[in-house]
Amino acid sequence: MTNGGVDRIVECTGSINAMISAFECVHDGWGVAVLVGVPNKDDSFKTHPVKFLNERTLKGTFFGNYKPRSNLPAVVEKYMNKELELEKFITHEVPFSEINKAFDYMLNGESLRCIIRMG
Repeated sequence: MTNGGVDRIVECTGSINAMISAFECVHDGWGVAVLVGVPNKDDSFKTHPVKFLNERTLKGTFFGNYKPRSNLPAVVEKYMNKELELEKFITHEVPFSEINKAFDYMLNGESLRCIIRMG
């Protein structure tokens, strides 16, 4: 279907099977797979080493290589100017006394972002 594989693929689900499939479907010689989704802590990425010897590239990133110290001021400015709608990404709010519930939401893939109220 792709005549040997795709040139680039970005995997965003965090499903270990999707991650492996993404890497295995890139073209030998120049294909690049970028893993963005966060897998379960117990998952293992297993593929045949020959896939790497065939010059496929596997990359990963947390938060798009975002650098808080240098990038955060621009994000705050965009938010304050109403150019960035962060509220739509907040799916849950919990009091600090229920912080474990926030981790459960995250680990079960049930939330995008959860606000933990301190007071």
